[in-house]
Amino acid sequence: MVARRPQGLPSGAPLLLVEDTFAALRDLGAAGRGRSKARIAGITGSVGKTGVKEALALVLSRQEATHASVGSFNNHWGVPLSLARLPPSATFAIFEMGMNHAGEITPLTTLVRPHVAAVTTVEAVHLENFASVEDIADAKAEIFAGLEPGGAAVLNCDNPHFDRLVQRAREAGVGRIVAFGRSPAAEARLIATDEDDLGSRIEADVMGTRLSFHVGVPGSHWAGNALCVLACTALVGADVGAAAAALADLRPPKGRGLRTRVRLKSGDFELIDDSYNASPPSMRASFEVLGRSRPGVGGRRIAVLGDMLELGSGSGRLHAGLAPALIENRIDQVYTAGPMSAFLRDALPPSMRAGHAGSSAELAPLVAAAVGAGDVVAVKGSAGSRMRLVVEALLALDRSEPAGEAGAQAGTAAGSRGY
Repeated sequence: MVARRPQGLPSGAPLLLVEDTFAALRDLGAAGRGRSKARIAGITGSVGKTGVKEALALVLSRQEATHASVGSFNNHWGVPLSLARLPPSATFAIFEMGMNHAGEITPLTTLVRPHVAAVTTVEAVHLENFASVEDIADAKAEIFAGLEPGGAAVLNCDNPHFDRLVQRAREAGVGRIVAFGRSPAAEARLIATDEDDLGSRIEADVMGTRLSFHVGVPGSHWAGNALCVLACTALVGADVGAAAAALADLRPPKGRGLRTRVRLKSGDFELIDDSYNASPPSMRASFEVLGRSRPGVGGRRIAVLGDMLELGSGSGRLHAGLAPALIENRIDQVYTAGPMSAFLRDALPPSMRAGHAGSSAELAPLVAAAVGAGDVVAVKGSAGSRMRLVVEALLALDRSEPAGEAGAQAGTAAGSRGY
């Protein structure tokens, strides 16, 4: 689909010529939505929206034909493209909606027209473009504008902005609001959780159904995410018990906590690739996961951190404010990259400062030279910090033998085992 014919293409090349490619893409998305009879969930939130979307796609696909946004296709290009790909045969569909300015979610949600709109949480991210966290909450609340008549909102009652979101939902005409969290008043209520370094055992009551289930990804934040997923499951008309059981098979995708065993000549180390993006709350969640990890004999818990972007004038303070969480989670060494992460380095005890560089490209060889057998290494930073370069440098250390030889017996070659 093009606005003008590219030069050099054969005369019979399959082209759709339009006046405005963006308007045409939205029209394709609207057509995809218009032909669909699927029950649709829309997901937004400051953090956790991609994880919730992926988990919801997993549990629903085990029950009926399900379509979901690919990766983080959550903006003015990705949402209409995902809608255009919506098969008419789908029973369920899930669309992620993101923003970094006010007014960006409204055109997305009015295109998606979800039956269920979930806000995972509201946190201090994208502060560069907002005067306050309350303004961020209002921007997330735009998702209610597109709800189908009779639709429901799913909201985190453990978040301090819950009441504000409820008010915005009511103002948008939402009649059904389902709260998830620890509060006794929550319809999707967390009763108990038992966490380890590979996941959580959760006891919950979801809209009257008592459940005991396992979530296959680590981190205390996944208890709330799981409740959000199960509330959405119930509201789109799927089997909540079956969905809860399916969460045991959940695995983190590349860049979002994917774990890989990397083999050195001296032994193995574990790499946690959380390099896709970062914000203060997601950084703290990553430190908690690293803190629960179990290094091998002589191993260390190592955090390799890049700058968090779009935090505005308080960025240095927010970076330095991560130091207590690193200390509390017993992280042994911290490497930092970027000008803002230097504030974090300076806030750490000297014994934790393992190295600093101006960029991820400069830091990568320092980390690769220092990592050893038994270590657990977590890499995290905003996408613009390019911390994936550090991940690639660490994966390049792998000495696993080719498949079919001795190295294949353990199945631990770099990139071959995500758990």
